[in-house]
Amino acid sequence: MSGLLTPETVALIRVSASLAAREAEALNESLREAAAVADGLRVEEVLLQSYLFLGYPIALNGLARWREISGAAPPSPANEDWDEWAERGRAVCQTVYRNQYDGLRSNVRALHPDLERWMVVEGYGKVLGRPRLPLRVRELCIAAQLAVLGTPTQLYSHLRGAVNAGAELAEVEEALEVTSAYLADELRELASRTWEAVLSRKAGASP
Repeated sequence: MSGLLTPETVALIRVSASLAAREAEALNESLREAAAVADGLRVEEVLLQSYLFLGYPIALNGLARWREISGAAPPSPANEDWDEWAERGRAVCQTVYRNQYDGLRSNVRALHPDLERWMVVEGYGKVLGRPRLPLRVRELCIAAQLAVLGTPTQLYSHLRGAVNAGAELAEVEEALEVTSAYLADELRELASRTWEAVLSRKAGASP
């Protein structure tokens, strides 16, 4: 590995990947590592955001294991401000997708207009726009989960999103290498091809 990622970021990526892999011992190991090297609130942000991609049951199980392993008490709840979330969601989503932003919203709106609104306000505003974890780290952790899930279209978007949010190419490659420990051969190859497609597009056009 290139070693550009901090031990904390590597630990957060492992938490994300092991949670998606649904391997109890791997999750326990990654949470113990995170408890040793990462800010506890950042670990909780990674676990919280996982409900967007893995669903509430997996996120709840991950948080339950974190409470047992870390011994940390839950933090105070965040204030609710839907207007702020809507504004923040638009800004964060535009950062991740750049010139694909309008097309993304149009495509999701064509599937269901409520889903488009929830994506921006809840996904990017309420959750991914929270200030406790840098967006580039969030995107690397999301990419780890999507690689485990084997969803190349979404993986492509969030690998690009990590770069658009400020991650260096070598950092993304290192994140994928960390994630590869949780991938079967076919998923590892799929993630590699998806990253190659991102690099090819980046070489041929502006992001």
